[in-house]
Amino acid sequence: MSDTSPTDPVAKAFEAQRDRLRAVAYRMLGSHADAEDVVQEAWLRLSRQDAATIHNLAGWLTTVVGRISLDVLRSRQAHPETSYDDPQLVVTVDDGPAPEDDVALADSVGLALLVVIESLGPSERLAFVLHDLFAVPFEEIGQILGKSANAAKMLASRARRKVQATDRQTAAGREQRKVVDAFLAAARHGDFEGLLRVLDPEVKLTIDTPDGRVVILGATEVAAGSRLGAGGAGGVRKVLVNGLPGIISWREDGTPLAILAFTVVDDRIAGIMAVADPVKLASMDLPAPE
Repeated sequence: MSDTSPTDPVAKAFEAQRDRLRAVAYRMLGSHADAEDVVQEAWLRLSRQDAATIHNLAGWLTTVVGRISLDVLRSRQAHPETSYDDPQLVVTVDDGPAPEDDVALADSVGLALLVVIESLGPSERLAFVLHDLFAVPFEEIGQILGKSANAAKMLASRARRKVQATDRQTAAGREQRKVVDAFLAAARHGDFEGLLRVLDPEVKLTIDTPDGRVVILGATEVAAGSRLGAGGAGGVRKVLVNGLPGIISWREDGTPLAILAFTVVDDRIAGIMAVADPVKLASMDLPAPE
């Protein structure tokens, strides 16, 4: 909730920027709640500033929001167990026909960009989001990062290549699904070597459980957990989760057990996002078991 006053000219100028600032923070952080907190913190900083010294309010606010978001990203990197709140998950049946005709799936593909951006380092992420999505000049991005404009440009270019590579992988849906199917088959049969073959060495598994978020890093750890957690499902259905190949598993009684979404890059699984919290699962609009 904003504490700004509608009669204050500085507050009115800030309110005119609020939606854009919220969009910047959300693209950076992938969480509406965190984006709201960042925008509110930007307002507090503005309220303590002599507005007469700010010659370009929009640019000043973008810089502040960028710096606060960068601090949040670096904190997450240092403490992965306190990572971002998930964006809304859009789950659709993966039956194979022209997904571009499905409006819900089109929305989910847009959300998938957040998953891709989340794989970038904090500096890459800031440079890519601010420049490519919001046209902020590299000079300003460099100031936020404490780097030169050329260094900021290189960071954005590197991030862009990663995003484009993942986009190409996303387009190759059948190939991605083959990798995911190989992972699931190996997990089902307790094939540790088979799991390692399809997992990126630096794979990141994020699981939402009733007790909070668990983050597991590295192919060996993820493979070990996948073997142990392969049982217990009464049925499985292939789905797309935010445009990524995934599955829903159900218990024997028909209640959802878990949702998994897989990020596949260069024929290996680079990320797995899992929801195993019954409260979250119950609140979601999920396809029925087959």
